[in-house]
Amino acid sequence: MDMRKLVGRNVRRIRLKKGLTQEKLVDISGFSQQYISGLEQGNRNPTVVTVYEIANALGVSHLDLLRPPKRR
Repeated sequence: MDMRKLVGRNVRRIRLKKGLTQEKLVDISGFSQQYISGLEQGNRNPTVVTVYEIANALGVSHLDLLRPPKRR
């Protein structure tokens, strides 16, 4: 799986689970709206530091953003 898409899907899933809009995540994380949107679409290639900072903003482990979805 493409890691950019995986991270983006996980950011979106966790953000929605926590009831956050992209705008709220922008406020919490300090990243731009354009960056968060591109990240969630899988169009950005986040650095390790970016993954860590976004995970902190979401209140989760950085590993949560890197894990593939569980098989059902």
